[in-house]
Amino acid sequence: MKTITVGQLRQNPTAMLADVEAGETYLVTRHNQEIARIVPRAYDIDLLPPKRRTGSRLAELPRHELRTAASIDDLLADERDR
Repeated sequence: MKTITVGQLRQNPTAMLADVEAGETYLVTRHNQEIARIVPRAYDIDLLPPKRRTGSRLAELPRHELRTAASIDDLLADERDR
């Protein structure tokens, strides 16, 4: 395990990330205190759920009936007058 300070990481993250990509683990320190560990990704773990491939389902929502105005235009005009 290698150690890197926050300042070193800020100055040149590319070299550290290349090492991590190659399998190296880094200990990140600030004022000689461990604040983080950067480890290679475990490829058998999904970090983010896969995106849905379906379209919008807004059409499935029930329609909202206006109770205070005859139309959206009337409702907006009423809000503008306030």
